[in-house]
Amino acid sequence: MPLEIAEREQEGIEILDLKGRLTFGEEDLQLREELERLVREKKTKVVMDLDDLHQIDSTGFGTLLFAMETLRDAGGGLALASLKPAHIEVLMKARLEVAFEIFEDDQGAVNSFIPGRVAARYDVLEFVRSQTPKPEE
Repeated sequence: MPLEIAEREQEGIEILDLKGRLTFGEEDLQLREELERLVREKKTKVVMDLDDLHQIDSTGFGTLLFAMETLRDAGGGLALASLKPAHIEVLMKARLEVAFEIFEDDQGAVNSFIPGRVAARYDVLEFVRSQTPKPEE
C-alpha cells in the first residue's frame, strides 16, 4: 500500500495522518513534497500520526529527520505520535530514538507545542525494558 497523507488541524497545529508505508522511493518523496507545501503555507508546527503506518524503514525515518530540520529552520517543529512497537524497533536499530519528540497520542503531541501544557512523552526506555527477556530467578 503506498503512502496516503490526510491533513487536519487541531488548535493551530497541523496533524498529518500517515497511512500505508514510508519507505525508500516514491513515498519518501511524496512526504517531502507535502512538507514543502506546509512550509510555503507557513504551517510549521506539525504532528505526524503514525498509527496507520504499516511499514517504515531507515529511509522513512531519514525523511522524518529531514522534516524535523526543515520545520525547525522555518521556526516550527515536528512531533511524532502513535508509534507502534515495530516503528520503535526500526528507530532503535537506526539509533534515532532520542532524535525525535515522540508522544503516545495526537493530543500529547499537540500539547507539546502549547506553552504551559503538560505533554507526556512516549517512554522509549520502558519499551526497551519490555522487550528485554528477564533473567530467570
